[in-house]
Amino acid sequence: MKEPLLAFTEKGIYCAAADVYLDPWKPVAKALITHGHSDHSRWGHGQYITHHRNVPIIRHRLGDIQVQGVEWGESLLIRGVRFQFFPAGHIVGSSQIRVEYQGEVWVFSGDYKTENDGLCTPYEVVKCHTFITECTFGLPVFRWRPQEEVMTDINRWWAENKAEGKTSVLFGYSLGKAQRLLHLLDTEIGTIYTHGAIENMNEVLRPLIELAPTERITADTAKEAVRGNLVLAPPSAHGSTWLRKWGPFETASASGWMAFRGARRRRAIDRGFVLSDHCDWSQLLKSITATGAEKVICTHGYSELFARYLNSKGWDARTVETQYEGESLEATSTEAQ
Repeated sequence: MKEPLLAFTEKGIYCAAADVYLDPWKPVAKALITHGHSDHSRWGHGQYITHHRNVPIIRHRLGDIQVQGVEWGESLLIRGVRFQFFPAGHIVGSSQIRVEYQGEVWVFSGDYKTENDGLCTPYEVVKCHTFITECTFGLPVFRWRPQEEVMTDINRWWAENKAEGKTSVLFGYSLGKAQRLLHLLDTEIGTIYTHGAIENMNEVLRPLIELAPTERITADTAKEAVRGNLVLAPPSAHGSTWLRKWGPFETASASGWMAFRGARRRRAIDRGFVLSDHCDWSQLLKSITATGAEKVICTHGYSELFARYLNSKGWDARTVETQYEGESLEATSTEAQ
């Protein structure tokens, strides 16, 4: 029986013909990396290959590593196997990896979204025979409103809080969500203050993308200076002593999980805005259809339910276990998304 072009092993997704791994979760000699989130780009590999915009991100997160940057669509031949990186639209520098060998084509999507956020390179459909897809929000209940509508709500919330003399605290992951929010927040309302973890990532990304001006919060930042403005903080800051200093305030989270009834109450926040860096149900189905893939491998998220639906519609779909996390329902210190 012919071995699959990509196999799921205890170390990660393995291409035996090229002897390389894609987003491995255990240390390997050579790793092709889709993007900079910690569940996809881990420390300890001998060599990293990724899109050049992701190079400064993973160097910031992983330290002194051996890394090679490539351009979109650039062909990389390893032992006769052709690898190419194409935009995933998830965060800055995020990629899908196309793998071609002896006429067979697989695409590993990593994490992706098809809505153009105006900040990262938009998602590009890549034709293939087998498509490996995430299923973070692979349920029909997840249906995103257009980004412009959600941001109108967020900016209105900030303006209303400012009029009442309250600070607006908005939670978003330090890599990806925070920069997307910065790109879309209305700076005419007031000043945007940032938690150190977010500002550190902003400093890495400012040479690559245009971001709104921000003020880093330090030990010397006065409470009265912040009042009425907006504080952008990672989810791990929720409930911290750092946060309590900035009261009176209202809190909000920008996440796809806010579509779940009770998610806001579970997180003990005042407002929830449905804004995700992943596909919703219909976007997943449209993107999979557009690839022309006959076989679909479903990974992290609602993979079992999503694969069952795909099989009912004529795809050859199955699930595999990985160590990818997607967008975490809980606010964690790892800031994986």
